[in-house]
Amino acid sequence: MRQKQRPEKEPAETVVKEIRRATRKHYSAEEKIRIVLEGLRGEDSIAELCRREGIPPNVYCRWSKDFLEAGKKRLAGDTAREATSDEVRGLRREAAALKEVVADLTLENRLLKKSMRGDGEDGA
Repeated sequence: MRQKQRPEKEPAETVVKEIRRATRKHYSAEEKIRIVLEGLRGEDSIAELCRREGIPPNVYCRWSKDFLEAGKKRLAGDTAREATSDEVRGLRREAAALKEVVADLTLENRLLKKSMRGDGEDGA
């Protein structure tokens, strides 16, 4: 008789970790901002706010730090952002058009210089 080979069972801790990871709540930027601003208002303690929102206090502290750093950078004028693909395409078209204009002007400039000399040579 042949026995069926069963896949090895994972330890219970690993299974629980995977379930928690898969069911972890993901907060949007708006939710994070709302929670941080609520904490900054100081109406409730941070511990109470974290309990109510279901987040660990260290996560709130990280969000708060990121929020304040972003505000500091914005006020300092350091605002780099990613361009959208439409913006990139538009900028590339504009750059190509500008290169054409520069090439045309350069050619026209050379022709004018040659006609001013009258001999048609480059003067080398």
